[in-house]
Amino acid sequence: MKKHAIAFTVAAATALLSAQAGAYETGDLILRVGAALVAPDESSSRLDIPALGGKIPGSSASVDDNTQLGLTGTYMLSPNWGLGLLAATPFKHDVSADTGAIGLGSVDAASVKHLPPTLTVQFFPMDSASAFQPYVGAGINYTVFFSESVDSELESVLGNGDIELDDSWGLALEAGVDFDLGNNWVLNAAVWYLDIATEAKFDFDSGVTIKTDVDIDPWVYALTVGYKF
Repeated sequence: MKKHAIAFTVAAATALLSAQAGAYETGDLILRVGAALVAPDESSSRLDIPALGGKIPGSSASVDDNTQLGLTGTYMLSPNWGLGLLAATPFKHDVSADTGAIGLGSVDAASVKHLPPTLTVQFFPMDSASAFQPYVGAGINYTVFFSESVDSELESVLGNGDIELDDSWGLALEAGVDFDLGNNWVLNAAVWYLDIATEAKFDFDSGVTIKTDVDIDPWVYALTVGYKF
């Protein structure tokens, strides 16, 4: 019985030390890497084509999903508060247009890349030594668009064209959880809602100009593995 009691005490002490080793403390830096999916929940104004009388009834623009390498980091300001950063390799999206009353149906309109660096203040409600660390956060997002190009399907109708999208500032909300895997490694799942709005402007050498305001407002989902320094 004494041997079992000693073994139990040693096991309990080992578990306690392991839990303390995984504690989140002021000054800790958690870096994570994995897959990040951007899923736009977009809406747009009608396509504005002055050469055809202005805004086209029934027309709109849409943006598809894309998955890239996601990079996130948290710097612990205290055992319960952290400063979070979302970054990634450039996301690439195809843009399509519903031509509405023009009668051409849905056409491939453009492709565009963007980076959505996002800074948040995060709150970790659990005890800092817990192996299960859920958190919520709020902050700001800056989205920069680049490498825009007009799709050949649209150019076959309107001639060679260029597209420009305005960069965007907006609100960011997030929720996630870290699970301690031991030896400073964590498994993380997280989701963000980003307020992204832009104006897309197409200019064609035929003299046609198309404008539309797009609220992209994506949900971003990430599954990552991290290490605490």
